[in-house]
Amino acid sequence: MTRVVGYIFLLLIFFCGALSAQNDRREDAFMIKDLFDEALSDGKAYDWLRVLTKEVGPRLAGSPGAAAAVTHMKQIIDTLGFDTVYLQPCVAPRWERGDPAVGRVVNNNQIGTQDLNVIALGNSIGTGPMGITAEIVEVHSLDTLEQLGSAELEGKIVFFNRPMDPRQLNTFSAYGGAVDQRVFGANEAGKYGAVATLVRSMASGLNDVPHTGTMIYAEDARKIPGLAVSTNDADMLSRLLQQGSVRVHLRSNCRNLPPIETYNIIAEKTGSTYPDEIILVGGHLDSWDIGEGAHDDGTGCVQSMQVLPLLQALDYRPQRTLRCVLFMNEENGLAGGKAYWAASNEAGEFHLLAIESDRGGFTPQGFTAEAEDEVFADYLRKLDSWLPLVEPYGLTFSSGGSGADISGLKSQGGLLLGLKPDSQRYFDYHHTAADRLEAVNPRELMLGAAAMTTLVYLTDKYGLR
Repeated sequence: MTRVVGYIFLLLIFFCGALSAQNDRREDAFMIKDLFDEALSDGKAYDWLRVLTKEVGPRLAGSPGAAAAVTHMKQIIDTLGFDTVYLQPCVAPRWERGDPAVGRVVNNNQIGTQDLNVIALGNSIGTGPMGITAEIVEVHSLDTLEQLGSAELEGKIVFFNRPMDPRQLNTFSAYGGAVDQRVFGANEAGKYGAVATLVRSMASGLNDVPHTGTMIYAEDARKIPGLAVSTNDADMLSRLLQQGSVRVHLRSNCRNLPPIETYNIIAEKTGSTYPDEIILVGGHLDSWDIGEGAHDDGTGCVQSMQVLPLLQALDYRPQRTLRCVLFMNEENGLAGGKAYWAASNEAGEFHLLAIESDRGGFTPQGFTAEAEDEVFADYLRKLDSWLPLVEPYGLTFSSGGSGADISGLKSQGGLLLGLKPDSQRYFDYHHTAADRLEAVNPRELMLGAAAMTTLVYLTDKYGLR
């Protein structure tokens, strides 16, 4: 009899537990629906993006535009209900583009003299006021430079013409497979006596828009100028080279200046129950000095700013400390991210979850996740348990990188997520003058903010283990 009573007691416990879990799941489903409803009906992120793009505009770290962005965004964040809002200093490189770059094919026996759509690459030195005129040599990989050597490259302009792989469904994978020539091409070509580099723009398709982006010199490098050329013009140059030699004139007016102090913006809402466990949402405030930096990364900033207001609109008080961080200098130095990691590690903090949005404001498809190996499997199991709640909104989870500005927090042992939007159009705008407010769809932007808020809510309520 005692044994039967014990079995009945265990069954009651199991039944009550299952009923409680079912009730929690129902409550969570309604909460997530309300978060999306609130975002789509009353979200303010697009209005904030309008301020950042139209009232501030381009905001390369160290520029007056970057300083204005800090002022404008902090004023907005001060009104959003955080307990504290403050600036965290960091020292960023300072680079100025100067007058627009010039490129042209010179006295070619097929097309004569013809202008090219070119743009200087970030952190590049200039050509000098007279520019550089030389024969171009087409290559498709950094390895080819060593094979050609100084005998073929000295005095030449190295033309890197490896396109992003159009077969890659994930355009960020295609970007990763081509971007080394932009980042390291000038540094490597300079070793063999080249006088400049011209790099095919990192674009998914064919167009006349040149894409800027950062390049890196080693400290002991022989520095030569680096410029990018539009994909249409890159194809034209390649066709001309099949018929004979091609000479190109390049002129750029950029320069590097002494580093300057700038700032991250950090806003914090202290958790009611677990204040020492931090949930971070963030994007980078700086942009390149062309266009308006709307998708890269104004959308990530305003989506992160939107998270707390969405929770507050539904009377949800975070149990864990919620931080919104707008990082400075992601584009050409990562000074803001490095300053944040250093200060966090020195303070002995623990980021249970960090979410970065830096892949554009398009329709969200889910999140990519990374963590230390010993905890990653546990975190993925927790994420998978939430799939029934997020799949109705088109969201999934997969392993992969999170974001440059939060990557240094991985050693703390928490989970890092990157918001993953539809990437097919991103590289039409990335690092170009076309990256403007008009390229952002308000509804898609708010769906991304709601997706981020959903993961914050679930992690805050249940933890990750």
